[in-house]
Amino acid sequence: MVAFNLIEDVRHGRVQVVRASEPGPGLPVVETGGSAHAVVWPGSGAQQRSMHLITLEPGGRTVDLSHESECVYHVSRGSGTMVDLDTDESCDATTGSMFLIEPATNYRFTAGAGGAVLLGGPCPPDPALYAHLGD
Repeated sequence: MVAFNLIEDVRHGRVQVVRASEPGPGLPVVETGGSAHAVVWPGSGAQQRSMHLITLEPGGRTVDLSHESECVYHVSRGSGTMVDLDTDESCDATTGSMFLIEPATNYRFTAGAGGAVLLGGPCPPDPALYAHLGD
């Protein structure tokens, strides 16, 4: 498990620090082999940004995703493939890769043989990702 220890759950004036090793609510964005949790999202007070921690086992994959806003993901560990489902174009992803996904693009990420950890999400946040949480 990747720990993001530089972050702790404390408020300092207008700066809020959150601990990714203790993520927020689960998100229904993994189809098979893994989990996803909100780290920075509207429920933590964010209005213009979201960051999700997506942990995928070998061969694990996200559901097909699309958002009205753009997204950025960082491959923090492992490898896999990001697929643009609109064009069927795929891009290899290795540790350290970053992906900028344009608004309204349909996409999916599949982990490689060693699994993968992604950190990122749509900016501004996509309310549909949190609908299962109610208010």
